[in-house]
Amino acid sequence: MSEPNITIQSSSHTYPIYIKPSIRFHVKSYLQKQLSDEPSSILIITDNHVESLYLDDVLQSFSNDNNVFTYVISSGEQSKSLQQYENLLTFALQKQLDRKSLIIALGGGVVGDIAGFVASSYMRGIPFVQIPTTLLAHDSSVGGKVGINHPLGKNMIGAFHAPTLVLYDPECLRTLPETEWRSGFAEVIKHGFISDPKLLQWLLNNVHSFDSLTMEQMTNMLIDSISVKAKIVEEDEREKGVRAFLNFGHTLGHAIEGELGYGEMTHGEAVLIGMMFALELSEEYFKVSLPIKPFKNYVKQLGYETSVPNVLHPSGLIQRMKRDKKSTYSSIRFVLLKDVGSPSLEEVDETMLYTLLSRKENDH
Repeated sequence: MSEPNITIQSSSHTYPIYIKPSIRFHVKSYLQKQLSDEPSSILIITDNHVESLYLDDVLQSFSNDNNVFTYVISSGEQSKSLQQYENLLTFALQKQLDRKSLIIALGGGVVGDIAGFVASSYMRGIPFVQIPTTLLAHDSSVGGKVGINHPLGKNMIGAFHAPTLVLYDPECLRTLPETEWRSGFAEVIKHGFISDPKLLQWLLNNVHSFDSLTMEQMTNMLIDSISVKAKIVEEDEREKGVRAFLNFGHTLGHAIEGELGYGEMTHGEAVLIGMMFALELSEEYFKVSLPIKPFKNYVKQLGYETSVPNVLHPSGLIQRMKRDKKSTYSSIRFVLLKDVGSPSLEEVDETMLYTLLSRKENDH
């Protein structure tokens, strides 16, 4: 068995990330390599979309085990709810999972977030494994932030609970619809903007359609993008400093998601609009020049919207941003860029935000 592509040191333990085609068929052998003791039982949490595509592939390596349970949630952001969280805890108790049990999150970011939160709180914390099946989950599956939504805010209830192991099969990306590719690719772009100008330039030069990427290109892109996240997470696991830079585009992006209603626009597509706004805000705030026009043309060719939906109004977005986790004392903080690869977390005056959002509204 080959060595991990990336290894992350969390505050509690070190965990490996393997990024390999067909790895989903060999989950048990990777667990045996990573875990010192065999789990007393395993609960695989997935959603009804991934179930039909990949659950049987993962279960193959557990064919002789009687202590492997599965729970299927509805796909979509709506499943990151208090009710669904309680349902999962009830199922775990009914199946008599104990402190030696293991949870596997098989799916996208929603599955990873809620399964990880269940693992973080069940019996005060049991191990879990991330098996991402979407491009968006390459970001959320690494770093240990898990949680659920509240009607008043996204990811407002959660914990830091690092996975024991991350197994990423790029073959799963072949079945993603284009809208999900756009959602995940926005986070790859984000990593380029905040930390890796070479990665960003490679994307601009090489990714002109999602279905033209080779398996090797996809694997290398994932390794480069996850490496950015890994480096930042190791430096600041609990988001006291530089980890906040990973929120580039997210302050407005989360507000757009919340104002539209969770699930009306994909997370990454909302974040892309947030990044576009943050680039323009950066120019005004720092009096710098950034490559906004070529970037805007590039993402439009990939099918992204670049402006705030015209059904949303500046006042509602600003109130939503004030409730964001990154806000303090109701002041709004944005990750802005002094240059590509040079982020900074700044408190931004509400009037400046209102003016720029109103200008964007009039551009429609």
